[in-house]
Amino acid sequence: MDQKRIMFYLIIRLWHLQMMNICLMMLLRMYNLVDKHYKKYILKNRSLVRHETRLEYLDSLIGSSDINCMDQLRMNKRTFGVLCELLRADRRVKKDGLMTLEEQVCMFLHTFSHHVKNRTIRSRFKQSGETISRYLNSVLHGVLRLQDNLLYVPEPVPNCLGALDETYIQVRVLENDKPRYRTRKSDIATNVLGVCSRDLKFIFVFRGWEGSASDSRVLRDAISNPNGLKVPRGCYYLVDAGYSNAEGFLSPYRGTRYHLKEWGQRIPSNRKEYFNMKHSCARNVIERCFGLLKVRWAILRSSSFYPLKTQCRIITACCLLHNLIRREMDIDPAECQFDIGAEVDETDRDDDIVNTIEASHEWTEYRNMLAMQMYNEWRQRRGL
Repeated sequence: MDQKRIMFYLIIRLWHLQMMNICLMMLLRMYNLVDKHYKKYILKNRSLVRHETRLEYLDSLIGSSDINCMDQLRMNKRTFGVLCELLRADRRVKKDGLMTLEEQVCMFLHTFSHHVKNRTIRSRFKQSGETISRYLNSVLHGVLRLQDNLLYVPEPVPNCLGALDETYIQVRVLENDKPRYRTRKSDIATNVLGVCSRDLKFIFVFRGWEGSASDSRVLRDAISNPNGLKVPRGCYYLVDAGYSNAEGFLSPYRGTRYHLKEWGQRIPSNRKEYFNMKHSCARNVIERCFGLLKVRWAILRSSSFYPLKTQCRIITACCLLHNLIRREMDIDPAECQFDIGAEVDETDRDDDIVNTIEASHEWTEYRNMLAMQMYNEWRQRRGL
């Protein structure tokens, strides 16, 4: 009888242990399911929070006042919308659902305006560095495809198309390439040829040449390039004394007072001085244009860590965005910050296009005739 009780007791204990084991396994399984669901919820909630943070930051830039939008993105909300519509019509800017087009453009403009690093944009827009890099390149190429829309088409007044000059933009290059990109001031920079109109809009931009290249060499390459600068016969651009007085490019007289700061209250005493004074006043637009460009886009005021090819594309993109702002905005905010006095192939040849920059006797005579005409008209107005 005692043996049966002991056996029964053992059977009950064994069953009890098995039930406890089963309950423990079920509890562990339920715990794993709850933990998995909790982590999934947290991850989803974190993504939602990051998305809301991005939207809040975007709204702080373009959803508030025009003043804040211009401070952060260098353009007002209307111009920002125009740029987004131009890129949306292009239909080639990256669209994968991670970021809206407005976010991409905002990130792009903020980077150029303040020259912020990838890690800074990453913290503000809550995206990975690789994602930011992909979107920046996508918008950059989209802006470059808008050249036909944004580059200004000059109108001769009466025969002058605009002004031409070159400027240096600092870049980062390989150690072996530094001697070629070193300028006279020992900066590592690329030589950028810019052509602008009277209303400070870029007509043509030619970048990529080394900082050690001479201005005439860069210009010669620009007009010989199939997609380069085109100067119709009979028209001309104003250039400084560093260029030859050649057909299509009207330069001042050398050895004669030229820069505006050299004149002060002096009055021209002959036709050459009067011509140089008026030439300097008219050609000053390209100096102002370069100055506005660098005031507006901080990324052009110092070298960046992008590859050289990308840095050259950024220069062109900044010029195109400059034109968009000048076209769409009645008042250019960068002008308020800019100090006016600061220094800032053969078979495809077209007979109606200037394709050489060699000095010519004919063009020298044209300059002399123009200078004499201007000087005589000035003397008549003053009663001299």
